[in-house]
Amino acid sequence: MCGRYAASRKPEDLVSLFGVEKWEPQEALAPDWNVAPTKEVHAVIDRPLKGTGDPRPVRQMRKLKWGLVPSWAQSPDLGAKMINARAETVHEKPAFRRPFASRRCLLPADGYYEWCTARDELMLEQEGKRKRPRKQPYFVTPADGSVMAMAGLYEFWRDGTLPDGHPHAWWTTCTVVTTDAETAPLAGDSGEDGPKSLAEIHPRMPLMLMPEVWDAWLDPARRSQEELRALLEPPPPGTMRACPVSTEVSNVRNNGPELLHELTGPEVGTLF
Repeated sequence: MCGRYAASRKPEDLVSLFGVEKWEPQEALAPDWNVAPTKEVHAVIDRPLKGTGDPRPVRQMRKLKWGLVPSWAQSPDLGAKMINARAETVHEKPAFRRPFASRRCLLPADGYYEWCTARDELMLEQEGKRKRPRKQPYFVTPADGSVMAMAGLYEFWRDGTLPDGHPHAWWTTCTVVTTDAETAPLAGDSGEDGPKSLAEIHPRMPLMLMPEVWDAWLDPARRSQEELRALLEPPPPGTMRACPVSTEVSNVRNNGPELLHELTGPEVGTLF
């Protein structure tokens, strides 16, 4: 799954990297090392510019809220449950099949966080000595330091309680597409007690799309379900690395580059 990630790149760098043609500097978000659901995030989309009458899709960088609210939802509260969409079923689930068909996006990230329960902590829980075991956070990121372009979907929702023209009448929200975590060896040395694969940390992972499929994924004219599902391929084995980071990241109120500081070993017991 993807329940937290880091996004600290400068908007100008993202504009250049993704070939963005249109963005509003006033919508630029500050660096965020602890992005949590319901926060606003940068998203790259291909969509005609509103009010121009030109049907040509234009690559834009927009500010969206993380947690997709389906167009048919009675309340935006449903978005909190729609932060992830499974790649295996995204084409058929009522909340995701329409945006999958024509409203796909890329969500730039430095990497994402995932938590593991230590063996000794799990034993304490099983013995009834600890109600909630402490978990060790790991930061998963491209081994070459590149931007992680997560596959995403976006949707529009109209708040019927507000009049036309109200600045908050329309919500634009998004979700992260996830897939089975890789079982292939991680890049780099994670230490004798470290995870050997992403699957050892968590069975799911956000789907990182490689640059060669960005254009096809974003193209709203590409609607063949078979072609689109073929794009939902994880990166090549060994693309990602994982390192233990401070448990400070577990508190959403903590935010800063120190959260990405790699520890020499886990803070919470023996994990693997």
